[in-house]
Amino acid sequence: MFTLENKTAFVTGGSSGIGYGVAGAFRDLGAVVVIADIADGRQCAHDIGAEYVKVDVSDEKSVEQALRAAAKLVGAKFDAVVLNAGVGDVGPTFQNTDEALLKKVTRINQWGIFYGLKHAPACMNDGGSIISTASMAAFINLPGAGVYSAGKRAVISMTETAALELGGRGIRVNAVCPGYTATALGSGDEGQLLCEAFTALGRVAEVDDMVGVYAFLASDASRYITGQSLKVDGGWSCGPTERLLEIVTGSAAAPG
Repeated sequence: MFTLENKTAFVTGGSSGIGYGVAGAFRDLGAVVVIADIADGRQCAHDIGAEYVKVDVSDEKSVEQALRAAAKLVGAKFDAVVLNAGVGDVGPTFQNTDEALLKKVTRINQWGIFYGLKHAPACMNDGGSIISTASMAAFINLPGAGVYSAGKRAVISMTETAALELGGRGIRVNAVCPGYTATALGSGDEGQLLCEAFTALGRVAEVDDMVGVYAFLASDASRYITGQSLKVDGGWSCGPTERLLEIVTGSAAAPG
């Protein structure tokens, strides 16, 4: 049930981070994979036995053309499409956010997913799977991450709507919501400290902690799951950890 043999997959943001990890895992499970990225991913694709096409997910025509070119490249429609490309620009409060940053983050993180949801179905087989990368920022707000969080929360809404719209073709649409992950867009020292205090597992995620969820959602093992947003956050969303309670109250137990 978990094999991807005889399946084809298209992965945006596939030349680095979670996208590259997912593309490699899909290849290991037997899928034919096309990496799509604005960065040159030819060597990355070669290293894992995949193909590469260039895409700018903030541009609708580029997304449509990349999907069509990728399908032509492998000679088949896709069974899995992973809409993973994104940017992690955070820091300014709303009052200090300029229009350029707002446009950049929204166009890539929100519109990029929309364009994928709009154009991927035409290049997919019925019964396929679309997986978008959202974020725990869709559920947990931090000062200075408002624009980023808004875009990722929009991904959750679009995922649910697309699941309704594509259900008649048996195409499942789900989102993965990673917590802080050790990638170029990910954690850093501050993220490490947050994860040590806020997550039940007490650590930042590695890319390998994420890829199994994508493989599950791409496989037939998840054939009755659609419109869902899976939190892969090490338990951050469960509530205050013992370590956090000790930091705040001096005791690992709930205040009496």
